[in-house]
Amino acid sequence: MNQPIISQQLSEQKSSTVEALVSRLGLFTATMLVVGSLLGSGIFKKVAPMTLALQSPKLVLWSWFFAGIMTLFGVLTYAEVAARVAQTGGLYAYLRSMYGKTVGYLFGWSCFSVIQSASIASIAFVFAEAVIRVFPQAFESHQLKSIAIGTIVLLTLINYIGVLFGAWVENIFTLIKTIGILGVAILGFIFGKSHVSPVVSDASQLVASSPSGMPLVQVMFTSMLSAFWAYDGWNNVGFVGGEVKNPKRNIPLALISGVLFILLIYLIVNFSYFYALPFEEVMEIAKNSDKIFAVEMIQRILGSNWAFFVSVLIMVSTFGSTNGSILSSARIYYAMAKDQVFIPSLAQVHPRFKTPSQALVLQGVWASILVMLGSFDQLTDMLMFASFIFYGLGAYGLFLLRKRNVGSSPFLVPTLIPVLYIIFCILIVGVTLVQTPRQSTIGLLLIGAGLPIYFLIQRFLILKKESGTI
Repeated sequence: MNQPIISQQLSEQKSSTVEALVSRLGLFTATMLVVGSLLGSGIFKKVAPMTLALQSPKLVLWSWFFAGIMTLFGVLTYAEVAARVAQTGGLYAYLRSMYGKTVGYLFGWSCFSVIQSASIASIAFVFAEAVIRVFPQAFESHQLKSIAIGTIVLLTLINYIGVLFGAWVENIFTLIKTIGILGVAILGFIFGKSHVSPVVSDASQLVASSPSGMPLVQVMFTSMLSAFWAYDGWNNVGFVGGEVKNPKRNIPLALISGVLFILLIYLIVNFSYFYALPFEEVMEIAKNSDKIFAVEMIQRILGSNWAFFVSVLIMVSTFGSTNGSILSSARIYYAMAKDQVFIPSLAQVHPRFKTPSQALVLQGVWASILVMLGSFDQLTDMLMFASFIFYGLGAYGLFLLRKRNVGSSPFLVPTLIPVLYIIFCILIVGVTLVQTPRQSTIGLLLIGAGLPIYFLIQRFLILKKESGTI
């Protein structure tokens, strides 16, 4: 394909995805969207499965560190990509520019069917659990799903009214939960008992004690998948790229500063867990999947009153994370519809509020259905590895953008970083396929299920054009 055709296509794509949305979000809000999307339920819960898998505080902390560094490599790579393709839709827009509409559509379909929608549903579910813990006299356990759905409806309405209103909510809740999470770590350091010596620190001991007897590298990769769930969401700011002021500068800055900040917080908080409690108690808590680690830690060192404070913090944290996901994810489906690869009505922008109103409504309905089905956690686990397929494709696509001289970027990442990130994505996908072949295969089938819908939409649009109705 020659350069003039590529330039013409990119010009058409840009005009099709950003013309109706207004650039209103500044650097601070973009950074808060990155931080808010990452600070969800993962920091409170994922230390448990990681501890069970690794059986060593040192290795758990190394897993958080390595996962954070790999995430940072991805962020640095996508900082340049985002500057070159500064459009609403984020990774969808990037993949479309690199490989064409079909590949971009498959990513967008995966986000709608499970990745983003199930994330909204699962975080809202955790929020509902926290609400019941905080207000046990007002709510009962059988109301769990009703509260989760009500939360999705409320936040969808907030973001329907306007992106600035949704951004304001995101900024406030992100600041509150950041202060609160650091407060949990500080309490652990002040009132904990300084239990910093790992029970199992030698690799050979780890392999011997592992139920599967897997090598250390495989166990570490398995553990890092839990950490990556906590880090996932850093690319949400790209979904609103067309609404960020000076996106070529502000999106890269928001990505890099936001993820560096999160990496530091995650290491501090997880270290505080192991500092505050003996490792035997850590393992005891980890074996009970119904318990939230942060709540149990504070309760054991300070009592139930302070544990109530952590429950409130989790409620605030998950409310903010749900809002961030709702705000950003709907822009993917809006961009897809503008490019005529998804339901055409989703391209509508509210004439007064200037938001992708129809995309927000459909997203809210589907996320609510997933809450009712109650299978979103399993679906999210199945497709977690699929995210890395698309992340790897997008990282490789950076070299395609450079070769074609697409866009300009004030930020140029050293070539070694995207190369290492691509290799890591391949390893993550490979290890996941080997260790969980059934779930991974189902995940691939779910992604592939979007192709018939894609071709049906294309056929529908062709018929509409032939009839002269569009």
